[in-house]
Amino acid sequence: MDDARPITLLIADDHPLILAGLAALIRAEPGLALVGQAGDAVAAVDHYLRLRPDVMLVDLNMPGGGGIEAIRKIRAIVPDARIVILTTYDGDEDVHRGLLAGASAYLLKQSGLDEVVHCVRQVAANRRYLAPGLAEKLAARVDGNRLSRRELEILVHLAAGLSNKMIARTENIGVGTVKYHVNNILSKLNVSCRTEAASVAARRGLIQSY
Repeated sequence: MDDARPITLLIADDHPLILAGLAALIRAEPGLALVGQAGDAVAAVDHYLRLRPDVMLVDLNMPGGGGIEAIRKIRAIVPDARIVILTTYDGDEDVHRGLLAGASAYLLKQSGLDEVVHCVRQVAANRRYLAPGLAEKLAARVDGNRLSRRELEILVHLAAGLSNKMIARTENIGVGTVKYHVNNILSKLNVSCRTEAASVAARRGLIQSY
């Protein structure tokens, strides 16, 4: 892009205070120009396609389908769209889903203002960016034991507090089969009980990924 032209940005977040803070940051930073704001995923897609900003900042958890779905829809129409996920979710599965959907960068909301600006400039220059520590989480995810689709289904029910009998009835499988999957889940997550499994699943974003 032309270095003399400011980097245009669209920001999408369902929290008005976050939007206001990001807008103030962008307006105060030389070389950046705010062209639009969206409060849900539907508006994010609409505004992006209409405004075609250089970079979009988007949250994961928003009404209207969420940030991941918004990214997929935008990238289906604009394959080279440059999108930064800015969120509080730092689970390895959350990061994986975001990058798989087509995000150029994954940034956490606790990041400093300088890091946000640096990330935007990197993405505008067609580079990728990951918040510190996230690359290690992705590497650990690749090295670790992956849960199968069926195990993820069981994990969702397990995290909801369902008993083995209730899970068996819901999934139309035998109780013995449920016990087998639960044991595999505990082993792969390296935990000793269902409560720990639910906690790890929430922290890593495993349930959201299903």
